[in-house]
Amino acid sequence: MHVTLIDLPDGRALDIDDRGGDGPVLLFQHGTPGSVRGLGRIAGGAARHGLRAVGWSRPGYGSSSRQAGRTVASVADDAAAVLDHLGVDRCVVAGWSGGGPHALAVGALLPDRVAGVTTIAGVGAYTADDLDFLAGMGEDNVEEFGAALAGETTLRPWLEGQRSGLSDVDPDDLVSSLDSLLPDVDRALLTGEYAVDMLAAFAEGLRPGVDGWLDDDLAFTRDWGFDPAAMSVPVFVWQGSADLMVPFAHGEWLAAHVAGATPHLLQDEGHLSVGVGAMDQIMTELAATIA
Repeated sequence: MHVTLIDLPDGRALDIDDRGGDGPVLLFQHGTPGSVRGLGRIAGGAARHGLRAVGWSRPGYGSSSRQAGRTVASVADDAAAVLDHLGVDRCVVAGWSGGGPHALAVGALLPDRVAGVTTIAGVGAYTADDLDFLAGMGEDNVEEFGAALAGETTLRPWLEGQRSGLSDVDPDDLVSSLDSLLPDVDRALLTGEYAVDMLAAFAEGLRPGVDGWLDDDLAFTRDWGFDPAAMSVPVFVWQGSADLMVPFAHGEWLAAHVAGATPHLLQDEGHLSVGVGAMDQIMTELAATIA
């Protein structure tokens, strides 16, 4: 990793990881919870296709300053600051899970600087009339978003209760910690180096507390702050039918409501496997938008 803190115009600090290289920049938005350490899951695929992977911990995660009350749309200002720091005019953007809406926000609000966007198992809009947000989610996620809807005073202690199960467990115990959220196809992936990397991303993100996780969840239950139907850049939507963290209906909703979206709605793939198995195809089509 090449992690550094950059200062933002509003006085906050942002913890970024720039994997380097001469190719076009891929800005990556990690999942919820997560951190800059999650970039490793996508950096290898990016490098194979000539892309320079850059990620950061969203506000409140890891060493990034909290931005209380942020919306999903708030990420666009941080993305612009990162591009300015890198001295880069244009990029492509990808987001996994909770990073999906944030990746869309960057593309929607910085269309002159973004050539293409990919969402992998991305979250749909809670406020949408035609998406049953919780249907098909595993028990832990149903409880989590129920707490989020009740507000910060209910959500914070719930997240605190879950924190040690994600940041203080051995890799061999990670599957049991996420038991209600993993179909068999994802359980098979959470071993060895992949499990170690995921735990490292959780541990770093939650090291200062649950502020980043809390602010993500609250942002997901509110208006995103931009209209996905007004997207003007190419968008690729990847989703698996076996996903218990972000159910298949979310991918279907994104495919139907994001302007110009190219859907990849795959049968029998899970929250993790949909991205791991298709990584080269994901990178190929994303890189083509900025070639």
